[in-house]
Amino acid sequence: MTARTDQSIVIVDPRDGSEVGTVLSTSPQAVDEALAQARRAYPDWHRMAPAVRGELLEAAADALEADTAELARMNERETGRPFDEAAAGVAAGAATLRQYAQLGPLHRGEQLCGQFGAIDYSVHEPFGVAVVLTPWNDPVAVAAGLIGAALATGNVVIHKPSERCPHLGRLLGEALGPVFPIGVLTTLDGGPMTGEALVSGADVVAHVGSTATGQAIARQAAATGAKVIRENGGKDPLIVDADVDPAWAAEQAAVGAFANSGQICTSVERIYVHRQIAARFCSELAARARQRNAEHSVAPLVDRRLREIVARQVDEANAAGAELLAGGMLPEGPGAHYPATVLAGCTAEMEVMREETFGPVAPVMTVNSFDEALAQAASGRYGLAATVLTHNLAHAQRAAVELPAGTVKVNAVFGGAPGGSAHPRKDSGAGAGYGPGLLDEFTQLKVVHIEQGGENA
Repeated sequence: MTARTDQSIVIVDPRDGSEVGTVLSTSPQAVDEALAQARRAYPDWHRMAPAVRGELLEAAADALEADTAELARMNERETGRPFDEAAAGVAAGAATLRQYAQLGPLHRGEQLCGQFGAIDYSVHEPFGVAVVLTPWNDPVAVAAGLIGAALATGNVVIHKPSERCPHLGRLLGEALGPVFPIGVLTTLDGGPMTGEALVSGADVVAHVGSTATGQAIARQAAATGAKVIRENGGKDPLIVDADVDPAWAAEQAAVGAFANSGQICTSVERIYVHRQIAARFCSELAARARQRNAEHSVAPLVDRRLREIVARQVDEANAAGAELLAGGMLPEGPGAHYPATVLAGCTAEMEVMREETFGPVAPVMTVNSFDEALAQAASGRYGLAATVLTHNLAHAQRAAVELPAGTVKVNAVFGGAPGGSAHPRKDSGAGAGYGPGLLDEFTQLKVVHIEQGGENA
């Protein structure tokens, strides 16, 4: 949990309410100094051979792996993420750094077809100072991906981790920063004011977080001319077609809605199930939620502020006619725990079906046809990801074409080949996230035309 003043950020363990510690926000003067230092470091880093930059990214991956236990323990204390899951996030971050260590030297432009005797080609060039603003829900893996792509392409980076996990952000900076020349990778603590100050001095900004914050960054950057890459909120739909096994579909829905307590950017946040199997599906899904609650396997939410939002959405839906099949009750005691929850009989007007919840809640709406499910899933202001469970190839193909989302998954709520560079739609953001496409986002394209010229004097 986070309590912030102008000067300090107090973190409380969401598992039991104990204090983790206090971090002072970076002063405006220190922000200016960090930006100036980054600009001084940029020319040499930009001119460094991409293969040498790749070697340093490999060394950064080694440093990250060496600190896995310490980073995972701090993640557990600050955000409530179980140790094993937090350690897996560190491993994913190290793997991503290694990926960009290999991809960076291979990033290339193209030869263009111009007139005979001339040379025409395009090259990718870095922007300069990249400000990377990262979230708390997968803090190491997300940060490593953005930092790795930015550094591999020749940008220098100032990283501000979420104010909900500043101690973890410091540890990450202490692990990675010394690997690189001074000023190439800097980590700063702070909240929105620190972020605003950094954005004002950036050449490119990469932000993963809420839609409101991402849109504010985009407006600010419009005045300075900085490039903005953002992956923001989502309300990812799951369509359950009439021809699938309800028990299997319920397990998919449970994993999608309850993994990491629903605090994954691409968590399942609204479900549309065909009427033919709705009763069995809801019964199976509720049983899985109750089992998780009985086993106490649902980790706490990051803080009570988020828990209030989750509880309010559930309570309002219940009051508006949704049927509470599992969970939905605030537990007694310290911390920010909230149970796995299933709501049946939801309607499109309910906030729990429209706005991001980011908690272990599975709201279910019954539909009469696949067409109705597809129309409902395509509605709303978000477009991060979507899933359809079906054995009907035509339905799967329609979903892939018609759903306005950066990622469409068929018959699996999570998974996919490495290197996917999806573009979020609508209010979910802009620009490719992850994979080789992120290298393009962190560079600007220059076209060069060379002719022989006139005769020598």
